[in-house]
Amino acid sequence: MTDLSDLPPAWTWRRARAAWPALVLLLALALWAYAVRQTDVSRLDDFGLVTALHPSFWAGLAMLTAGFWLTVRDPERSRVWPAAYVLGLLVMERATQAVLYPTPLYAWAWKHDGVVEHLLTAGELQGADQVGDMAVYDQWPGFFAAQAALVRLLGVDSAAMYMAWWPLVSSLMLLLPLLLIYRTFTEDRRLIWTAVWLFYVANWVGQDYFSPQSVAFALHLGVLAVVLRRYGRAGGAGDRRGQALWTAAIAVMAVTAVISHQLTPAMLAATLLVLCLLRRYRDWVPLVTVVSIFLAWCLTAALPFLSAALPEMLRSVGDVGANVSTGYGTTPTGTGAVATSWAARLLSGSVLLLGAAGVWRQRVLRHRALPLLLIAVAPLPMLVANSYGSEMIFRVLMFMLPGVAFFAAAALLPKVRTLAGEAREQETVRAAAPRRRALVVGGPLVALLALTLAFVPSYSGKDRINYFPPEEVELVQRVFDEATEGSLVVAANRNYPLAYASYGSVDHYWFLEDDRRHVDAIVEDPAATLARDMRGVERPGRAYFLFTQGQVANSEMNGQLDGAQLERIRKSVAGSPRFRLVAENSAGSVYQLRQEGGAAR
Repeated sequence: MTDLSDLPPAWTWRRARAAWPALVLLLALALWAYAVRQTDVSRLDDFGLVTALHPSFWAGLAMLTAGFWLTVRDPERSRVWPAAYVLGLLVMERATQAVLYPTPLYAWAWKHDGVVEHLLTAGELQGADQVGDMAVYDQWPGFFAAQAALVRLLGVDSAAMYMAWWPLVSSLMLLLPLLLIYRTFTEDRRLIWTAVWLFYVANWVGQDYFSPQSVAFALHLGVLAVVLRRYGRAGGAGDRRGQALWTAAIAVMAVTAVISHQLTPAMLAATLLVLCLLRRYRDWVPLVTVVSIFLAWCLTAALPFLSAALPEMLRSVGDVGANVSTGYGTTPTGTGAVATSWAARLLSGSVLLLGAAGVWRQRVLRHRALPLLLIAVAPLPMLVANSYGSEMIFRVLMFMLPGVAFFAAAALLPKVRTLAGEAREQETVRAAAPRRRALVVGGPLVALLALTLAFVPSYSGKDRINYFPPEEVELVQRVFDEATEGSLVVAANRNYPLAYASYGSVDHYWFLEDDRRHVDAIVEDPAATLARDMRGVERPGRAYFLFTQGQVANSEMNGQLDGAQLERIRKSVAGSPRFRLVAENSAGSVYQLRQEGGAAR
């Protein structure tokens, strides 16, 4: 008889051990796919997507995180697996909303879609005398011109056809420059891929949506990758191969960023300046290249906007308290809004503390990866310079993340004597006592799991504000389809889709952004006050009052008027003879101011 005792079991064990990373990854993605099929987003509460998600989503995300951690620490595993798990993370993080929601998220994404549509319609850039405040987008048109060309190339009706998937696309654009930056300082794949994982987990601030910032940030990292890898070698300028070619590459990326976004070139210049202070980065060519392009654009195409904004910009310099404050209308209100806001703060604070711990624990990194430490602190002076519309603190955090994530990842890994000491560290872990080994592996895994799960409320906790159902899109679209040139659309705030549609011919007024005394006057006598505000519209223009659920969600969750106050305003308008109902559905209603003679009364 044949002895089978040593054949199938050994073979099965070897195959199972080799296949488990794939099985865990596939099972996690299967749980995610099941979750998105079972999740109902028709009635979101103040916790956004957090309470709406099916429990299998959380199980899949936890399984994905555990599989990544165990795989990335196994030196016998192929280098393909960490990349596969990171891609799985991006799918679960950035594609979930695109799959769940039938319409794109974020009022600002819809605003940018309106800019692209206007560029396609007008066929040229326009100044403030033609489009008012929206001319700022014509002075930084790079992103919008590229999107207009893409819309024509794809043959779609508008950018709204694909912008729901932009968070995933823009996140993928960051992967290559991140890997290049991290590989400059270490060959330890555990450190590289854990840093990438933490970067994506901690990047909750929402700047990956359909926006110029999303592309400009990728270009920012691209320039840093070239500088760190090609301009920091000890051989001197004469020994750098193809330096002119790399300078040209930096120039192309800098031009694209400069003509697309206001803040990113300034952040890039500040970071390059800090790097130039290091002995190994004394080549000033990248900094001079970026600053020259930046100044050339500011003094020519962007000069009209900067001339008007300069006094306010100068007043904000040095006022750190005002620059980091949120102000009226951006204060989280209600249990859900406060909870998700604290989740985001704790996530960011934890990653920053881990980064500090990594600097302290991994002494070798203080010297070998000092440029990444400088990249992490270089954006901080921007808090002194400007508030950037109450968003500077979030932008500074985002620009700090590439450096912070690297050191935070180092804090989760055991100490090593050199960056290439992976084999030595593995022997140390195997020789450790069982309790010590459990702490080395289990403790960081718990921390990584907590940070990964915290991303969801930080990133998707305000989806009640950011999601506009198809009914709301249809209602707003009807308004702009009917609005003639010179019309006015009045709303509580700008949190609704298509808010900037036809901005070249239709004006907008958001009364919650007005002086607080005037807001109180509207609350006291809504119909009469709004009618007076809207009566200056002359024929053939029309004056509309737009009321939608997105405005209510934004007002309630950001500390403006509550739902009862807004409903009182709507009822006052609905019951006034000065207005007539022109459209209504489950997402809101539209009222038109009745016109008498040649003007609206």
